[in-house]
Amino acid sequence: MRRPLRFLTAAIALLLAPNAQSDDSAQCAASLHALRQLAGEPTFPLRWEETTMDDGHPMVVSITERNGALMLTLVKSGENLWAEGAGVICRRGADLEARLSKDQLRLGPAANWLTRLALADGCAITLRRGSKHLRIATRGWSGLFVPLVGD
Repeated sequence: MRRPLRFLTAAIALLLAPNAQSDDSAQCAASLHALRQLAGEPTFPLRWEETTMDDGHPMVVSITERNGALMLTLVKSGENLWAEGAGVICRRGADLEARLSKDQLRLGPAANWLTRLALADGCAITLRRGSKHLRIATRGWSGLFVPLVGD
């Protein structure tokens, strides 16, 4: 058990390294309109539901705009808030990346101790768009999401 924990700790350190984020601020969005332009899709969905969970409780991700920033809210269905944070979403290669600093991120009661450890100093959440899905990933966790019907 010690070996995977050391690997996880090393992975977290790489994620949080100062050079882990690119300096492409010209291609960042802080509003829903700018996000849809950045995504190249005027109807980019703003609510997504996880399809790859193994516990029967899909995560629901919502993207809203609040006080001049984009707000990502991740709620574990049937449980409670997993995490939320305000920040910007930037283009990073072919992907989009939500950058949430330690001060911008709030972990909820549904976040387990491993999540709390991994995200304690902030995170970069990758949003990789497929033809009909979105893969959302950060170090130590990823899931496949589909748009919520009617959103």
